[in-house]
Amino acid sequence: MTYSAVMTTLSDNGMPQNDITKQARALLNRFYGYRDFRPGQLDIIKSIMSGRDTLVLMPTGGGKSICYQIPAMLGEGCTIVISPLISLMKDQVSGLNANGIPAAAINSGNSEIDNRNVLREAMRGKIKLLYMSPERLMVEMEHVDFRGWVDLFAIDEAHCISQWGHDFRPEYSALGLIKKRMGNVPVMALTATADKLTRDDIAKQLSLCDPFVYISSFDRPNLSLRVIPAPPKSKKVAYISRLIDRYPDDSGIVYTLSRKGAEAINAELTLKGYKSTVYHAGLSASERDRAQEMFINGEVQAVCATVAFGMGIDKSNIRWVVHSNMPRNLESYYQEIGRAGRDGMKAETTLFYSYADVATLQSFINESGQREINQEKLKRMMEYCESPVCRRRVLLSYFNEVLDHDCKNCDVCLSPPERFDGTIPAQMALSAIIRTGEKTGIQMLIDILRGSARTELINLGYDKIKTYGVGRMIPFVEWNEYISQLIQLGAVDIAYNDSNHLKITPYGQKILRGEVTVMLARRQKEATAKKSRGAKNTAPVNPAEQLFSELKSLRKELAAKEGIPPYLVFTDKTLMDMVRRRPVTMNEFMQVEGVGERKCVKYWAQFTAHISKFK
Repeated sequence: MTYSAVMTTLSDNGMPQNDITKQARALLNRFYGYRDFRPGQLDIIKSIMSGRDTLVLMPTGGGKSICYQIPAMLGEGCTIVISPLISLMKDQVSGLNANGIPAAAINSGNSEIDNRNVLREAMRGKIKLLYMSPERLMVEMEHVDFRGWVDLFAIDEAHCISQWGHDFRPEYSALGLIKKRMGNVPVMALTATADKLTRDDIAKQLSLCDPFVYISSFDRPNLSLRVIPAPPKSKKVAYISRLIDRYPDDSGIVYTLSRKGAEAINAELTLKGYKSTVYHAGLSASERDRAQEMFINGEVQAVCATVAFGMGIDKSNIRWVVHSNMPRNLESYYQEIGRAGRDGMKAETTLFYSYADVATLQSFINESGQREINQEKLKRMMEYCESPVCRRRVLLSYFNEVLDHDCKNCDVCLSPPERFDGTIPAQMALSAIIRTGEKTGIQMLIDILRGSARTELINLGYDKIKTYGVGRMIPFVEWNEYISQLIQLGAVDIAYNDSNHLKITPYGQKILRGEVTVMLARRQKEATAKKSRGAKNTAPVNPAEQLFSELKSLRKELAAKEGIPPYLVFTDKTLMDMVRRRPVTMNEFMQVEGVGERKCVKYWAQFTAHISKFK
């Protein structure tokens, strides 16, 4: 059923046009096959439909695209979506068209005649979502009047506009022009990776007017987190091989710092007989496109790549991500591991960490335009790798989200260090931060606690405050570690835009007031990495697993006939719901989560026939 047919049906049913909630749920059900929205999505949709600028922070796979696709269908006009990559546009447009939603893109991958035709169709109301790059939008705004036919501008990967973001792109800087030219049209900024500093800068750079800000939880509990001291290359390859063996019908990504590293691991995996490919900026455009196409279509089990790979990928069944080297900051790391398990099913992430990586990244930082901020972010990345604290708590605290319990799904939780009640030393440190007016960094804070007599401290009068010298009995190294843990647990924040001064968070205030206790870890000096549990599972396959495997094969066959990626037919999560429900009629098939009306009509016969035969 097409978009126009659905809207006609809604109108014919007499549904009040101002009942946004009912209309939005009806569209969600018919086009996407979902019964209800995820937390926050409906609030965001209502904000946009009221004409308000909106800033959305949701993790990868959290459902950001629904937040502007539903308003696009609810509105009379067209939604312009700003996207940084042609591959991302292509993926989104294919997915929307597969669901029966009219969408198109204007980019350099099309002929200019096709681009002109697409623009005319959008202006006539025939296209609901029109994708463009930032550069292309600026060009079009010079000679096309967007007033009257555009309802919304949605800016994806909005962290690219901020100098504080991990992926700053100068071409995004001009997007502030949208509000100046189209002040009455709402602007939605969306990103999966932005700390508080970056979030505030996004709103400022885009001139958002009193925006509704929705910050989703950054937690992805289905992702396991593991950091391992980097072994020799042969052992890395053996570890990756075991992951491929564990998920033979799915895909994974190996990230490396260098093109040479990507080539080397790919060669080793290929030599072992695995279906692997390589992707980096040194390849030709056609080679990169071919590698990405093979990965998306499930023709390879692994792609070995530099960070150039991944932003345009919406593949739902990536089951593992390995970082062969340490990323340069936690934003990049979070975004890259977030490409695994987008369907909500379990996925594994592993980071191999070494000081050689630190030296390499340091050289990159020295050549960057923001040496000081990048240096601090690298330091936080190193602390994550070396942390004796639950890794998920460290990661979430970086994005200003406090998790008050250990996750039980990371290597630290599975093999915890010795812990002790660290409330007293924590209160000492927090009190000293308060008494300095939150105007001190880590080094000065430790000097105050240990009663240092250095000149700068005396000149600032810090020897007069009540907490001066209260922690003399604790060595400098231990204080450094405890304060790092307080930062990692979300009790203390580092203000990068204020000389890296320490600030106490609401959670830190609770510790200071004695409302909660805090457990700190004593690092084991000779901790050894747990051996990977990588042996092949030789247990007999149960019927549910067998049916799931057969449905994946059927999906792959249907996708190949249509020339589309398998996940655009159905996601793994939808196939799992089929396994659970075992539908054998059209009506039963329509009840499967992720089956909209268009896909039900298109695929029900093949899938229900296979399930009936299996039964």
